[in-house]
Amino acid sequence: MPVSDLTSAAQDYLKVIWTATEWSPKPITVKQLAERMGVRAATVSDGIRRLVDQGMLEHEPYGSIELTAVGRRNAVAMVRRHRLIETFLVEKLGYGWDEVHDEAEVLEHAVSDALIERIDDALGHPSRDPHGDPIPTADGTPHRPEAVQLRNAETGRDLIVTRISDADPAVLRYLAERGLRLDTRLVLDEHRAFAGDITIRIAGQTGTANLGAVASDAIWVAPAPA
Repeated sequence: MPVSDLTSAAQDYLKVIWTATEWSPKPITVKQLAERMGVRAATVSDGIRRLVDQGMLEHEPYGSIELTAVGRRNAVAMVRRHRLIETFLVEKLGYGWDEVHDEAEVLEHAVSDALIERIDDALGHPSRDPHGDPIPTADGTPHRPEAVQLRNAETGRDLIVTRISDADPAVLRYLAERGLRLDTRLVLDEHRAFAGDITIRIAGQTGTANLGAVASDAIWVAPAPA
């Protein structure tokens, strides 16, 4: 069954299940999925049951939720739609990176596969969206970059920002105001685990900056190229 034949709710479930494990090795639970979808756990259980019947998911009662091969293919297709639309809105229509998530959530259910490929062509086949999340290729191949959350990075090393989570638009605005965007170079000076905050030095800025746990956990970094 192609992803366009699924209901909007089914498309959302598959996409959220896949993205929940894209940057974490832990499978998502019914409770976590309900929180992310903003619905009751009973509603999620009904949705999961239908997707199991369609061969999209594997789920044992009170266990984790796993995508089947066909479920994963459709989930990745929805992720590709979402991230290409976000990129198009920013690069071609002038949206801010903190505005596009909700717009893409609506548009991704309405566009055709043909339109998505036209958008991909018009953008020059981008490899990442405005927040650094990788855009799967047309054949459904994801390519997550090697990166870690800033709080887990090595201190004293030159780093480059490769991803900033778009889960909270307010965090995106907060980080942008402090000069933290994709490809920003920085050094992690100190990580105070007992306090939950960190101190960094941002390239091109004088002095240091402190970030709390919410802000630092939204940032993913990799070693900066020489």
